[in-house]
Amino acid sequence: MEVSFSEEIKSLALGEGQIFHGEGILAITKALLQSGVSYVGGYQGAPVSHLLDVMVQAKPYLDELGVHVEACSNEASAAAMLGASIHYPLRGAVTWKSIVGTNVAADALSNLASPGVTGGVLVVVGEDYGEGASVIQERTHAYALKSGMVLLDPRPDLQCMVDTVEHGFALSEASNMPAILELRIRACHVRGSFAARSNRAPKISTRALMQEPAVFNYERLAHPPVTFRHEKLKIEQRLPAARAYIREHKLNEHFTGKHSDLGIVVQGGLYNTLIRTLQQFGLADAFGQTDIPLLVLNVTYPLLPEELSEFCTGKRAVLLVEEGQPEYIEQELATLLRRAGIPTPLHGKDMLSAAGEYSAEIMAGGLEQFLRVYRNELLPAAVPDWLAGNRERRAAIAKDLGQPLPARPPGMCIGCPERPVFSALKLAQQQVGDVHIAGDIGCHALATFEPFSFGHSILGYGMSLASRAGVSPMMNRRVLSVMGDGGFWHNGLLTGVQSALFNGDDAVLLIFKNGYTSATGTQDIISTPGDAAKNDASDKRASVVHTNQTIESTLKGLGVQWLRTVHTYEVENVRKTLVDAFTSDFNGLKVIVAEGECQLERQRRIKPWLASLLQQGKRVERVKYGVDEDVCNGDHACIRLSGCPTLTLKDNPDPLKVDPVATVIDGCVGCGLCGANAHAATLCPSFYRAEVVQNAAWHERLLAGVRRSVLRFLQPA
Repeated sequence: MEVSFSEEIKSLALGEGQIFHGEGILAITKALLQSGVSYVGGYQGAPVSHLLDVMVQAKPYLDELGVHVEACSNEASAAAMLGASIHYPLRGAVTWKSIVGTNVAADALSNLASPGVTGGVLVVVGEDYGEGASVIQERTHAYALKSGMVLLDPRPDLQCMVDTVEHGFALSEASNMPAILELRIRACHVRGSFAARSNRAPKISTRALMQEPAVFNYERLAHPPVTFRHEKLKIEQRLPAARAYIREHKLNEHFTGKHSDLGIVVQGGLYNTLIRTLQQFGLADAFGQTDIPLLVLNVTYPLLPEELSEFCTGKRAVLLVEEGQPEYIEQELATLLRRAGIPTPLHGKDMLSAAGEYSAEIMAGGLEQFLRVYRNELLPAAVPDWLAGNRERRAAIAKDLGQPLPARPPGMCIGCPERPVFSALKLAQQQVGDVHIAGDIGCHALATFEPFSFGHSILGYGMSLASRAGVSPMMNRRVLSVMGDGGFWHNGLLTGVQSALFNGDDAVLLIFKNGYTSATGTQDIISTPGDAAKNDASDKRASVVHTNQTIESTLKGLGVQWLRTVHTYEVENVRKTLVDAFTSDFNGLKVIVAEGECQLERQRRIKPWLASLLQQGKRVERVKYGVDEDVCNGDHACIRLSGCPTLTLKDNPDPLKVDPVATVIDGCVGCGLCGANAHAATLCPSFYRAEVVQNAAWHERLLAGVRRSVLRFLQPA
């Protein structure tokens, strides 16, 4: 894994009254065990990936409790696990990144929500929303509404989050509705403490097996004609039961304030930001004491009509703070107030931004408008000045630059094995012409940025080959689809490869085989090299990806006839293979497997190994690349072809030359891409390769001394 959770795992065993310290997502993990969960599954992906990573690494301890943990191939398979809770009193939890993960799981979730559940079900989704998100800008709320699922949005306080998990299971069982727990990035990483409770070994588990299956009951199937009855049950029984539980256990929180003529209704996940905003106005303190009454919705679906009516009645106005669009809660609250004949003015998206993440500054802008209309005397002069000052500073910076602040997109890691393939693709297109490139989710999606700008579409994880199906028949030149090994196993094998073979499509597929689902944290997959290969000391310097041939075997077994495996760092060979695929007489699916181990994982193996050798005083040799500044002509084609962060510019040491020269800075991992590009593209011969030796043998030191003496003798005075 990207991170070792050996210390965090210890906190999972904390007992009654002991204090847990840590991150929000780890607190959620502990809460699952305190709730007596029987099984946990999911698909990795920030910001909730730590939950599954911790569970996988803590498997020995979970085996003692009888908790089953499954690392699923995609979100659909994770959601399908929850079918265990339809018939049996098993508490189950799954996790993934939303909204893209929930889209993949939607079919299973709909067929789970229709018959309802017996055992409590909790779907923990990372609400990856806002400017810092890595996915499309959509909300999970729609799934709760359409499928009849409870939606929990806890206040980002560890004790509240833990309590919400435990209530989530009980609420799910009381209402027979699956529950979704959405956690924003900041909630996942907020740090704090809570008083732990002892873990509950589930009554039915891998250590306490069921003796007989449930009696067949057609009513528990999501299948016509009973699906119509299920829809009635959602309205007539499940929603009332859920509301009764929420009301009885006071899951939503009401904070009173001295300015009782106003009120703010806020999603639980936005509470911390709202309090920070109110502090700027002098209307709250750092401990959460507020002067304006707040209704914090830790459960955003279903809402309690009587609770909202009571809060809004008699107030001059209410502001609803709801992040994202559409404004589901605002529409429901407006309808509720109208039907109840409550005249209290309701404001929301008319004063706050319609879309985007609600930062403290965004909230402050909305709150300023709200107070200016209803209680202008509460509006401190400093706040409008602060907001105006922020706008003026941004405008001044843009004016000085002559343009808005430049974007700072992410880039591939230093030495990433995927970068040389895109360099080779640039060179191949010089020979065959520009091609349509169907991109995919994963590290390779970073090739959409400069200097490559590759990828005409990204339509889903592992769906690049499927997404070109409507383009390639209309294109005079063959279309390229790019996919990672993680995407291949997630979805690409069936939606892409199987479909292309079945239809006899003339397509080119490039699979990056780096050995891990790297973009989500380098988690293991079925094609990850085995521990024996990774731990083999004699193989520490080399890529170990070739030791696992599962992808190649699968492709051959499925009937792929044109298959080539290339090493990613061999740019010229990759270029020739791409040209061959684009120009081959073979009419059918052509697959290129570009193998090169994820550089992050490779460095995690190499660095400790080299450090141990140095500590023992043994000889260590590493490769370093550089640029001869006397030879470099300042063309910089090497940089435009590579994009490696360690290949950059410096001032030309020759005072008669204006153009800066290329240079390789510290941080280079010695992958050799710069030199391979220079060779493949026939660039200037300014790159050199050197071996840096530490703890050299006596004869190597003697030889180095002789060489230095000769060089000094040959140099002009």
